[in-house]
Amino acid sequence: MVEKTSPHPTEIHRSDRSNWLRAAVLGVDDGIVSTSSIMLGLTAANADYKIILTTGIASLVAGAFSMAAGEYVSVASQKDAQRADIEIEKRALKDNPEGELAELADIYESRGLEPQLAREVAIQLQNNDAVDAHARDELGITTHMKVNPFQAAVTSALAFALGSLVPILAAIFANTNLSGDGATLIVVVSLVALAISGMIGAFIGGGNRVVAALRVFIGGGVAMAVTYLIGHLVGANL
Repeated sequence: MVEKTSPHPTEIHRSDRSNWLRAAVLGVDDGIVSTSSIMLGLTAANADYKIILTTGIASLVAGAFSMAAGEYVSVASQKDAQRADIEIEKRALKDNPEGELAELADIYESRGLEPQLAREVAIQLQNNDAVDAHARDELGITTHMKVNPFQAAVTSALAFALGSLVPILAAIFANTNLSGDGATLIVVVSLVALAISGMIGAFIGGGNRVVAALRVFIGGGVAMAVTYLIGHLVGANL
């Protein structure tokens, strides 16, 4: 009697989220750090409250568009490189199908298959979809890992704007000169937001939440401290 095996449990993988997750985490963290640092630098230089708030809003708008444009160009270039590599494989398959078959078989053999089995697998996969097989196993390009420039750009812009709102709302809530408690509020709220964003990113991506939170918390804190110091030194000498 053959024992029945239980159905394979559903596995939740997160690597397909890498395209938008990277842009989202980077955008939020950059928005919080950039805008809060700029506002704190102006605070240290004894700038007027309206100037500080206006600069924070300008940072949000300019940063969101800059992140979107930069992310789109960057990811589009990566996509162009993937497309070019696939075109090379298409030409190679047309000009030298046997050589490409041997190359694919060598890949499977290097992964532990017996030579004969490796060649049989290569033949079947190449006959089914040669381009897909070579893109996946030779180049590491799979359908769910192909980059999306538009998705990355939109995600990055929205995430940056969301992150920039944190210090701006803190400044509005403080509604003061920001030289004392207002500046402290911006720092505290921004650092807490950074830690939370790191934990959320780690949760979505399946990483260590504590490590991720500390990573952005420390990095953001250093950036704000340095900018505040520079603003103080510049303000004192103007």
